[in-house]
Amino acid sequence: MMFRVLLSTTVRCLPLACLFSVAAHASIVITGTRVVYPADSKEVSVKVSNKGVSPVLIQSWMDNGDTKAKPDQIKVPFVLTPPINRVEPASGQTLRIRALPNNLPQDKESIFWLNVLEIPAKPRDAVKEKDNYLQVAFRSRIKFFYRPSGLKGSPKAAATDLQWLNVAGRVHVINNSPYYISLVDVMAGGKKADGKMLAPFAEDDYALAVSAGSKIKAEYVNDYGAVIPLDITIQ
Repeated sequence: MMFRVLLSTTVRCLPLACLFSVAAHASIVITGTRVVYPADSKEVSVKVSNKGVSPVLIQSWMDNGDTKAKPDQIKVPFVLTPPINRVEPASGQTLRIRALPNNLPQDKESIFWLNVLEIPAKPRDAVKEKDNYLQVAFRSRIKFFYRPSGLKGSPKAAATDLQWLNVAGRVHVINNSPYYISLVDVMAGGKKADGKMLAPFAEDDYALAVSAGSKIKAEYVNDYGAVIPLDITIQ
């Protein structure tokens, strides 16, 4: 009998998994924490590596935000190859993503998600179908930004030019740029709130007490996955 459990890259002990004494570790590592696809590029490539000691089967696909959608039912304007591949230990695989003709907005970025599902090989000691063993499938999911040509400004300027306001004694932030901005943390008055991703031309609130002139701090993630600090004066 075989048991298979699907876990995200943040591993949690599920009730079934807790019945077994095993160590679950993802072997497949995606290079980078996000992908940026410039619209004028023919394709982009993403490297995945097997850091484990056994071969694994990986299935890769893209989605438009629905984490529960089945890969064969998702419609996105991209082609990803190869969709399924075996990766040997201490080896890697390059995923190639090519944009199809589309009607995506040309005045702002669009966001999708790249998924890589890792299915480990059957343990060598589980040679009989009646043998009980736990097979853990890990799913990694990272942001994928489609960036049209000719957008005004730059991602860096977009982050540093965010408007931070005092609205009813709370932090209010406005993104006037065509870029997505991923905030990590927002800190004010000795308290910290988890950051959110601000869509182009969007705004949001944080439950942090401030007043006009307050000094606060925040962090955002740039195109290369680095966390960059921001020093902010509330308007």
